[in-house]
Amino acid sequence: MRNRKKWVQPWLWLWIVLLLVGCQSGESAGTGEVVEGLKPPAQGLEEGRVIRVIDGDTAVIETGGKKEKVRFIGVNTPETNHPKIGVEYYGKEASNYTKDRLDGKEVRLELDVEKRDRYGRLLAYLWMGDELFNATLVKEGYARIMTVPPNVKYQETFLRLEREARKKDAGLWRKEDGQEAKTGQDGDCVGKIKGNINRKGEKIYHTRMSPQYDETKPERWFCTEREAEEAGFRAPANAR
Repeated sequence: MRNRKKWVQPWLWLWIVLLLVGCQSGESAGTGEVVEGLKPPAQGLEEGRVIRVIDGDTAVIETGGKKEKVRFIGVNTPETNHPKIGVEYYGKEASNYTKDRLDGKEVRLELDVEKRDRYGRLLAYLWMGDELFNATLVKEGYARIMTVPPNVKYQETFLRLEREARKKDAGLWRKEDGQEAKTGQDGDCVGKIKGNINRKGEKIYHTRMSPQYDETKPERWFCTEREAEEAGFRAPANAR
């Protein structure tokens, strides 16, 4: 009987170790925390499964019986495969984080006022249980906020989370050579100067004095014209 116990114990420990390893490998690179005050709505959510992650803020999700390219509302991660911008600082990290967290996962989609963007992508907030993944991206420093009215439901929360991430030097807010990494959207500048890249690949910024300001969909926001020019953008030809 003693020999049998000696034989069983090593296999029991091995089984426990394999179980623990399996659980760890099933997890992504960190799981997001539920943001205080944020709860998924009781109804109106659409079930979905992530088929493929394109980059940090875009994924292909199967929902409603078809595959949709979904752009996450209110956030903007640095670019990794933009044909005009190329790879931006912290873009690969953001893309890898989203892949680790979302690939093959079941999610729930919450829509806002405007259902699709000008590229035909479905616009959504992604819920994983009680975690709003859009908020996690901002909180952990993988994304800056990008507010495009009328989809502004969580705008104030995202802005607060971004400010907290900046204070903690989280993710893309880490200092490099004594300077803050400049890329993507700055939440404090939303509603000021719009940066847009047209079909010809020209980078043009629009102040509120620009006739095209209201109709321009921003790809970046800037606080000052100088900041826009340093990023390679120019004023429109008809600027006043």
